[in-house]
Amino acid sequence: MSIVTMLKLMAPGMVKTCAIFFFTLLFSLPLGLIFTFLHTSKNRVISGIMHFIISVLRGTPLMLQLIAVNFGPWYLFGIETIREKLIPVVIAFSINYAAYFSEIYRGGIESI
Repeated sequence: MSIVTMLKLMAPGMVKTCAIFFFTLLFSLPLGLIFTFLHTSKNRVISGIMHFIISVLRGTPLMLQLIAVNFGPWYLFGIETIREKLIPVVIAFSINYAAYFSEIYRGGIESI
């Protein structure tokens, strides 16, 4: 099999991977900033809740979060799952990486 043939076969996967990467960054960077502001809030209740949420998101495997986002709505509320799997993947990746970006932002803010 030639390299051109292999690249033609891999092209759809590369396009989906790049789309997931782009949309994950697009949503996780601002969401991480929101998480940071809530986590560093002077309100101890909000700060404590965000500390717990960020710890859970950073402490659970991404595969578990993908399963929860994909199948959770159906099992909990009876909502039909989306046939296009790109949307739940982007949601799970964005929330997961927002927790990591939140810690990066928090470290930067606290160092100033």
